[in-house]
Amino acid sequence: MSESTAAGRELPSDEREAPGFKRALAGSMVGAVLEWYDFAIYGALAASIFAGQFFPESAPFTGTLLALGTQAVGFIARPLGAVFFGHLGDRVGRKPMLIATYLILALATAMIGLLPNYAAWGLAAPILLVVLRFVQGFALGGEFGAAVTLVAEYAKPQQRGRWAALPQSGGAAGTLLATGVLTLIGSLVSPEQFAEWGWRIAFLIAIPLLLVGAWLRYGVQESPVFQQAERHLEQTESSSVLEAIKHSPRMILHGLGARIGENVAFYIYTVFVIAYASKYIGYAVPDVLRAVLFAAMAQFIGMIAGGWISDYLGRKPVMIAAALGLAVWAPIFFALAQSSLGLLTLGVVVGAFMHGLLAGPEAAWLVELFPTRYRFAGSSIAFQGSSIIAGGPAPLIATALLGASGNTTPVVIYLIVCALISVVAVATAPETKGRDLAAVGDEGSGPSRAAARTR
Repeated sequence: MSESTAAGRELPSDEREAPGFKRALAGSMVGAVLEWYDFAIYGALAASIFAGQFFPESAPFTGTLLALGTQAVGFIARPLGAVFFGHLGDRVGRKPMLIATYLILALATAMIGLLPNYAAWGLAAPILLVVLRFVQGFALGGEFGAAVTLVAEYAKPQQRGRWAALPQSGGAAGTLLATGVLTLIGSLVSPEQFAEWGWRIAFLIAIPLLLVGAWLRYGVQESPVFQQAERHLEQTESSSVLEAIKHSPRMILHGLGARIGENVAFYIYTVFVIAYASKYIGYAVPDVLRAVLFAAMAQFIGMIAGGWISDYLGRKPVMIAAALGLAVWAPIFFALAQSSLGLLTLGVVVGAFMHGLLAGPEAAWLVELFPTRYRFAGSSIAFQGSSIIAGGPAPLIATALLGASGNTTPVVIYLIVCALISVVAVATAPETKGRDLAAVGDEGSGPSRAAARTR
């Protein structure tokens, strides 16, 4: 799988660029954006639209909690998808999972756009909404392992941070696209029309996107590192998920811990802020969506910058500094949010940018913690496992804290504690910058014990 010099000498692994890298990068990046768009559309509308469409008989506050609760179902499903696709990705290959996760999620999203509301179908409507949200989350559970692992295994070690950050930034770019689409639709129809049928357009866009994303990902070649492992490592019938838990439990815990602050911050600044700013402060939903649009831009830039800087300074320094920044910014953000719409926008943009600085290097770091034979499973479990304890419950917990106390102090404390957990998790973990993914052993460091074996 390596290139050679004119004299026949094999280039070092950190100097060669695998054939098909550009297509793998494009397919992973674009597919991740479209997949996260599908997932983010639901989050953006959960509190503002679904509370009325699918829970109309509930009190306004209860309806919001129920709508956010159905959103959390997608996060519960993500670790299950990580386990399912993680094992297959380590045994069958990265590319098949890249295609499968995208097709499943896009189809589920299109079906939400066609789903009748409570007035038409009664209780069946919210039940089917929960089922489709579960399917979305299940498919998304394999996205990190499919897209980020594939790109990371293609990239040169000294450039892995910047390239792995691109599919990782699919979350921010997808949110940006979702918010932009909702803002555009909102500007073309009245608020009443948007609440009645306009929101469905955003989901139905998944149908043409399905065709584009499937075509891009179908043309991607399998990871060269995975192909090399197939030739040189003994094949095993054991579950790669069980191998990851058995051989690298500390690495999984470090990854989960790092993700807690990052994941909570992401959904506070992109989902909770919509309900908080519109329902509790009184800003118009289109204005809040516009603020989140700017925040998604800042988040995207932060991810790319964080991944790039980590190739020079290391993953840990960048991630620790960003997590500390999120802890410091939490009380400042809520003070700004209550002052004016402009200051709310400033607050959410800065918070989202610092989140990006943390999440950017995190992509390469998580992949570098695990060996090839269970890298997809290990990194996926660490990445998606946090969705149950962090990402999914975050808007729900923040809304409940705000409703119970009547002020934002508990929410601020919640953000700070989660950010500090990330600081500890990263500070006590190994530095992985520049690690050769083709020569990583059981514990995420050192040469592979099976590197010398041939089939």
